[in-house]
Amino acid sequence: MDNRADVRDFLATRRARITPERAGLPDFGGSRRVPGLRRAEVAMLAGVSPDYYTRLERGNLSGVSDSVLDALCRALQLDEAERSHLYDLARAASTNPRVRRRPTRQIRPATLHLLEAMTDAPAFVRNGRLDIVAANHLAEALYLPAFQTRVRPVNLARFCFLDPQARQLYPNWEAAADTTVALLRTEAGRDPYDKDLSNLVGELATRSEEFRTRWGAHNVRLHHTGIKTFRHPVVGLLDLNFEAMPMPADPGLTLTAYSAAPGTPTADALRLLSSWAASTNDPALRGSDGE
Repeated sequence: MDNRADVRDFLATRRARITPERAGLPDFGGSRRVPGLRRAEVAMLAGVSPDYYTRLERGNLSGVSDSVLDALCRALQLDEAERSHLYDLARAASTNPRVRRRPTRQIRPATLHLLEAMTDAPAFVRNGRLDIVAANHLAEALYLPAFQTRVRPVNLARFCFLDPQARQLYPNWEAAADTTVALLRTEAGRDPYDKDLSNLVGELATRSEEFRTRWGAHNVRLHHTGIKTFRHPVVGLLDLNFEAMPMPADPGLTLTAYSAAPGTPTADALRLLSSWAASTNDPALRGSDGE
């Protein structure tokens, strides 16, 4: 197993979106047999030979220098997330899978204490596959429809594409679906040898055409901060700010926390959600064991 197919498709899809005009190249008219730039044009913009670029686009990034990767980023006009993804693909191509990074599997007690101390903010820890591996009580309440399944850990990608309740919880489901797939694609670039991730992608691609189409687009994204909207079944609409922070002491894990701007209807709804969560007898919020 290697990542040559992912490299090939990523470079090809990035090349296809760049027109000669956008790249600053003359367009001599006539029909073009390929969308976007030709391989020779990318090679010229990157300062490499056409044969060498063809080799790269066939999926062989092993041993490619940073200077060549930088040149490709400029030629293909990659954004920050795409640039990071290309470097991840090159790093994975040059790494023996036997020495790949080992994701953290155990949540440290200090992390659990931190989550529980965040009483006014929904907060959870996820891995790169979007499994929620730990969550405070308010996060479980916020994601109530996802936690109503007995399967643990809750997986946000599986919930998004396979659970009809996701379209109610996420009013802008299309954007949530795009982000979900982009995060999984980003993680696949970091670790193409993650068998659990490969199994998850295979399951979703088999069961969801909407996932399969998005996966084939090879889009990636950095997802560190922003606003996410929920339509909660108990408290209604919530426009929450989020911060997603990688945990350096626990490679592969990310802490996500939500907050509401003071004095807004969302702040009132979040307080109501906290009160409801403290009083509910819903077993989904009482730590029921999964299967």
